[in-house]
Amino acid sequence: MAARRTADGSPRPEGVTDVLRDGPTPKHAQLREILRELASEELLPGAPVPSERDLAVRYGVSRLTVREAVGQLVAEGLLVRVRGKGTFTTRPRVDSQLHLASFTEDMRRRGMQPETVLLDANEAIPPPTTAEALGLRPDQPAYWLYRLRKADGAPMAVERGWYHAGLLPGLLDHDLSDSLYTLLARNYEVQLESGTQTVLAEGADAETARLLGVRTGSPVLVFRRISTAQGRPIEDMTSWYRGDLYQVTMQLDRIPSGSGHHRPSRRPTGPTGREHPARRPGVHDTGGNR
Repeated sequence: MAARRTADGSPRPEGVTDVLRDGPTPKHAQLREILRELASEELLPGAPVPSERDLAVRYGVSRLTVREAVGQLVAEGLLVRVRGKGTFTTRPRVDSQLHLASFTEDMRRRGMQPETVLLDANEAIPPPTTAEALGLRPDQPAYWLYRLRKADGAPMAVERGWYHAGLLPGLLDHDLSDSLYTLLARNYEVQLESGTQTVLAEGADAETARLLGVRTGSPVLVFRRISTAQGRPIEDMTSWYRGDLYQVTMQLDRIPSGSGHHRPSRRPTGPTGREHPARRPGVHDTGGNR
């Protein structure tokens, strides 16, 4: 273990106790810098930080002092609190370049282990907005998929979406816990080649927060996409990505004035017809990961 340093950056002499002393630097600031060094140099990304009680006992301070020091590092993005589990060092954010790609293949390309948990799969009548997006009659059924996506064991995204049943017969009979895009290409010769996507930020509702392991109201990035193959709409999908683990990079080009813009889209509802919370207009772009 590397030699501890004091709050002013000088080496801590061997044999000196961990108990913090009164001085010009407040104890919470001293503890904050000790934890900063621990998180930055000694602990791996996603590793747990000692509990408030353990830190209070080790450094001879109150739990209120520990809470203040940890809270400052959470605000800086160096640590993250997970409800019911504790405090952890943050993981590097996954950067999306906004292109049509398999989530599974994308995570593997980054050296991460993808995992998909199938939460629900059903055939039902979609809501009118989805029927219109997929080019279906009002009484025509579609496939509903509800999945949780993980990377290296960490919940990354919740996906809720509809798929054109007429173009993908028997989809629900396949293993839906792997790359869906690979499945479509291999079994149906369907290559999703283009899409229209709306990106916005919002607070996670209670169900989404539970699945992602964050607090209700935590920031999430929302991607609503309609994907096509040879001009035929196949997918109407909305994904909620953890804001602390995901970021988006876009190539921006100036568009001449008067060229127009896309209308904001609405997210799909579930097979029960329950509408998800109202959306705000977002930034429109294309692509994403599945």
